[in-house]
Amino acid sequence: MSGDRSFTAQEAADATARQNAAMAEELGLLIDGATSYAIYMLDPTGRVTIWNLGAERIKGWTEAEIIGSNFAKFYTPEDAAAGKPADDLARAAACGRIEEESWRMRKDGSEFLASVTITALRNDAGDLRGFGKVIRDITDQKAAEAALVRREHHLRSILATVPDAMIVMGEDGIVTSFSAAAEQVFGYAKAQVVGNNVGMLMPPSEQRDHDDHLRTYLRTGIQHVIGNVRIATAQRANGEIFPIELAVGEAVIAGERIFTGFVRDLTNRQLTERKVKELQSELVHVSRVSAMGTMASTLAHEINQPLTAIANYLETTRAMIGPMTGGAEDGLLGEIAEALDLAAAQSLRAGTIVRRLRAFVDGGDTGFQIERLDELVEEATSLGLLGAHEAGIEVVMTIAAGLDKVRVDRVQIQQVLVNLIRNAIQSMAGSPTKTLTIATAPDRAGWVRVTVADTGAGLDPDIRERLFEAFATTKEDGMGLGLSICRTIVEAHGGRIWAEAAPGGGTAFHFCVPLADDDPAIGNENV
Repeated sequence: MSGDRSFTAQEAADATARQNAAMAEELGLLIDGATSYAIYMLDPTGRVTIWNLGAERIKGWTEAEIIGSNFAKFYTPEDAAAGKPADDLARAAACGRIEEESWRMRKDGSEFLASVTITALRNDAGDLRGFGKVIRDITDQKAAEAALVRREHHLRSILATVPDAMIVMGEDGIVTSFSAAAEQVFGYAKAQVVGNNVGMLMPPSEQRDHDDHLRTYLRTGIQHVIGNVRIATAQRANGEIFPIELAVGEAVIAGERIFTGFVRDLTNRQLTERKVKELQSELVHVSRVSAMGTMASTLAHEINQPLTAIANYLETTRAMIGPMTGGAEDGLLGEIAEALDLAAAQSLRAGTIVRRLRAFVDGGDTGFQIERLDELVEEATSLGLLGAHEAGIEVVMTIAAGLDKVRVDRVQIQQVLVNLIRNAIQSMAGSPTKTLTIATAPDRAGWVRVTVADTGAGLDPDIRERLFEAFATTKEDGMGLGLSICRTIVEAHGGRIWAEAAPGGGTAFHFCVPLADDDPAIGNENV
């Protein structure tokens, strides 16, 4: 019986040994199969006792070359000199396990970034039997992560600096990215938009259409907006509707469909285009006015000659009649002589008006000179009031005494007066009372004020603030340049021009010009 028991114990021991050997073999196969990991064992002093195929592939040493070697050769020279190998084992023994990312050496002397795990191995009694190490080469992984981080930073910099608004959303229409330019364009902060439907950036009338287009595209694949640049409208945070140029692109990233919209605010562009068109129209008008000015000068020259001839013929005819004796036979001849005198006077007056018109159009001498204000006003009035009598306009002239000498550019100030007078006449076209007042009066010291007042409809409050700006006009066919030019002229003289409601209704325009010194020595000196 004892022999049987001894045989049975031996069999059990052999079976256990075979089982342990099988497990060791399986464990070795498992360890060698993990070729992406360097798995090896160290004794308590740090010498290599087990070395898998993954360690051979990653580090370059074969099992025969490395078994029994101290693991310190896997560290960089700097770390080895600093005592890091011993420190790592001491920390693992104290903590049970340590994990870190650190640089390691290969057999060929190259370095790689490793993910390192060191585990202290102890028996049931707690005695240290050695260390297990698992090494993974993460150089490429870290490079890829760094590249990804760089790309993300690059994308963020693009989003922060791209001049057009950039909006990224998912296929459900929810905004996932909102650029800095988009914040400027729409007036929303990024946090207010991200996570919400992109429809919040559209007018209510287009929100429903956008959702319909998106659903139709996802269902049919037929593009309506994607891949095209089109003009649309958007809505700012303050509710303002504004024109935009919209381009939408599509991409699929990690199986997820995203849409990127680029939005360009067209508000300023459309304003500029409209202003350019207005300027082009005004330039055409100005060219016509310029051509008419040249024609007027030519006509004035041509008409002046026959008017002079008519006056001469009338005076000659009057001389042929001779003096009146007072007899009965002088009755009809007297009337004829009187009519001839009146006709000659009107011809001379017409000639004077034409000469003044020509001088006004040609410009004549320019420059600041001492001029008589009453004569300057009279000449300008004779031109500005053409047709006023036929329009039923009553003219009231009030020229203040002692303010007869001013230092001005005659032609320019006459241009201001003619413009104001013609405006006044036009404003009274439908007025039952048509009284035009032209007056001069003292202003602040050294200045005289000239006033042109009418009894027209008055100024529209909407235009009053912009009255002297270029292209501001209430006339259907007006250029909006007349009063702007008047202001430029008056301000060039150091004065100012303004408008106010006239006491009896209508509008009064005032402007100031400087009085001249009394020194006759500078009477004709340009300044």
